[in-house]
Amino acid sequence: MSLLGNILWILIGGGVFIFLEYIISGFLLCCTIIGIPFGIQCIKLSVLGLIPFGKKVVNTESSTSCLAVIMNILWILLGGIWIGITHLIFAILCAITIIGIPFAKQHFKLASLAFTPFGKEIIG
Repeated sequence: MSLLGNILWILIGGGVFIFLEYIISGFLLCCTIIGIPFGIQCIKLSVLGLIPFGKKVVNTESSTSCLAVIMNILWILLGGIWIGITHLIFAILCAITIIGIPFAKQHFKLASLAFTPFGKEIIG
């Protein structure tokens, strides 16, 4: 079922565009030494943005560490809030129709990861 969901996500849900947006941003951020941690998080988001069905986002042991909290605060202030809000808007728009509810759930999952990506891991 997750294979069919991922195929529909790529074709209809805009998975390719989300993937390209995150992967390009991640590589551009990795061009600078300071941006490497943020670039890695963008690349992590790109993988989930391309094939979100069948994947889970879980907190790691380091999710409450001082470094993860500081990096999440910097991430939120530098654009994470806008990425998260964008996914929330798309989730609300997808949830209007019954057919779009599975896509809305995936956008909510992407929004939670896009808002605070440090200290989280993708499993699946």
